[in-house]
Amino acid sequence: MAVPNRPALIPNPPTGTGDTSRWGIAAAGVVMQIALGAVYAWSVFRIPLTKAFGWTISQVTFTFILAILMLGFAAFVGGLWMRRSGPRSVAIAAGVFYGAGVFLASFSGGHLYWLYFSYGFLGGVGLGLGYIVPVASLVMWFPDKRGMITGIAVAGFGAGALITAPIAGRLITNVGVLKTFAILGLAYFIAVMGAGFFMKDPPQGFRPAGWNPSPAQTRQRAATDLSLREALTKWQWYALWAMLFLNTSAGISIISQAAPMAQEITRVTAAVAAGMVGIISIANGAGRFLWAWLSDAIGRRAVFLSMFLVQAVLFWLMPHVTGFGLFTSVAFVILLCYGGGFGTMPAFATDYFGPTNIGSIYGLMLTAWGFAGVFGPMLIARVRQSSGHYSRALYVIAGIMLVSAVLALITHPPRAEAAEQELPKPRAA
Repeated sequence: MAVPNRPALIPNPPTGTGDTSRWGIAAAGVVMQIALGAVYAWSVFRIPLTKAFGWTISQVTFTFILAILMLGFAAFVGGLWMRRSGPRSVAIAAGVFYGAGVFLASFSGGHLYWLYFSYGFLGGVGLGLGYIVPVASLVMWFPDKRGMITGIAVAGFGAGALITAPIAGRLITNVGVLKTFAILGLAYFIAVMGAGFFMKDPPQGFRPAGWNPSPAQTRQRAATDLSLREALTKWQWYALWAMLFLNTSAGISIISQAAPMAQEITRVTAAVAAGMVGIISIANGAGRFLWAWLSDAIGRRAVFLSMFLVQAVLFWLMPHVTGFGLFTSVAFVILLCYGGGFGTMPAFATDYFGPTNIGSIYGLMLTAWGFAGVFGPMLIARVRQSSGHYSRALYVIAGIMLVSAVLALITHPPRAEAAEQELPKPRAA
């Protein structure tokens, strides 16, 4: 049975839980996400590990794939745990798992299985537990700015690699790759644990002083808070999962092949192509905020529809863009859309299923990220290998994006579906 949407029992929140407090919690959430987003700097470790221990690129890369897979499943567990114990306990556990996982990777010299267990499994569990905490908490603190606040939070995750990559690179040069794991593990433990102590849920019925939902916000939001079980009975949950999966698959396929693709299509050197990787990583972080902020104005469906249509055009044109500058610009816009999916979807899911159980509902939805992290790179790599060039793979992804736009077009809030079912049926003559 659906739980009625929590009424505004507290029009003016108690002292200490107003705008100042919620922005402080938001700042702590961003710090936590920056530390967690350092996982995107994994490519910094790839070459040092292969040279030091003779492992292949695919063996080392599987560590990152495993961490992202664990992130999706652990986020679901974290969402369930938050409903019982609150966000602070989950955040502290995230700091322990993530920090310990990266630290213990420093003992993996010559032992690939230990690298998988420490960084991939334990670190991935910490990533998932930590990722869901600020996302699920902040949508309740900011009912007036759901898109913007989740965009800010997950933009921190996208920016993590930009901050960590140069630091990790310098540490590897000075102290070696294994000691770098130990130093970073301690730093992540302190950052996530410290930020986690600030995380808490708002009081029951909280709403910002003087705020009432606009007619547009009311139309795109469900009238009731659904439980996880109830959400899984709605086709909209699977539609949102599919949209996140498809959007992530497209963007991560570019991330996985950016440098070699630029070399093949634009004929630049490996050094020049490597520079593009850093540029498009900026788009990953920026898109998380920009698209999510825009979704507060035009709606979540309109944002996903726009992102899918833009990507369909860009993926189709990409094989014909031979200038490196223009090619980088096209990849930059695609990565803006990639980040936009992560920034917009938490607010999208909250609109459709309510904020009360969003930790578990969106946590389970994040499994789409893990599956996309395997599907996207495999798709583009296999089509490239079978055809001998990237053109066919890019055309396939363009077609997938076009189909995805149809999915965004037909998806509507569960409440609208219920309202249609409740319309009086005409009597038989």
